[in-house]
Amino acid sequence: MINVPTAAHELSKTLAAQADPDFAVRMQRYFPHEIRALGVGNAAVAQIATDWFRDRRDTPAATRLLLAEELLAHAEYHEEVLLGFAVLHKVARTGLGEELPDRCLHWLETYVSNWAQCDDMCLKLLYPFFLGHLELIPRTRSWTESASPWARRAANVAAVKFVRRKVGRTVFELPLSHVLDNCVRLMHDDDTYVQKGSGWLLKVTAEVHPDEVAEFLRTWHTEMPRDTFRYAVEKMDPRLRRSLMALGQG
Repeated sequence: MINVPTAAHELSKTLAAQADPDFAVRMQRYFPHEIRALGVGNAAVAQIATDWFRDRRDTPAATRLLLAEELLAHAEYHEEVLLGFAVLHKVARTGLGEELPDRCLHWLETYVSNWAQCDDMCLKLLYPFFLGHLELIPRTRSWTESASPWARRAANVAAVKFVRRKVGRTVFELPLSHVLDNCVRLMHDDDTYVQKGSGWLLKVTAEVHPDEVAEFLRTWHTEMPRDTFRYAVEKMDPRLRRSLMALGQG
């Protein structure tokens, strides 16, 4: 039986032992505001969790969830937040229950403090979870109303891999209305990273639905922030991209 506070302390200690002050300084260039970092790369953080559970493979998912909560609640460094998500990665698809999206919203609003933590949760925790719970993806739509910019960004980033995704022998396709309605809701959001999240989702969607996204951009180009527009057209056919940029967003 794992003692959760003791386990969290051991994991944090292992993480701190890999700290690289020089790398921590270099990391700062990716963030507009200073973050408190140890200087441990994302892959190394994930490996710490993998190694710790190698001899504890029978640890129940519910215990891992308690461990994640413990790590997040006491996190002082950027990488400790990532470690909290990393301990759940291996059980995300089948081991966690329907309450996970609500927990993730709480974590976004309480513990997440930068775009990298937001995206790590979306791509390494929510992505595998939603692969096993496709019907729960729409829950993230309400996150557009959150007071947290990271929750609002996550409303789109959590969906980027599901615009069209092969799951087993079938192909899941996120309703186009999900994408476009989200982007309308966030159209006037004043947070740069929320807008970049909208642009990212539109860009991915344009690869599957180029005509529909192009028409959306024509309709909203006078209200859409320039960076969002530029992200959205980035991978479109060059001729279509040029015609859209000529609308005045360039």
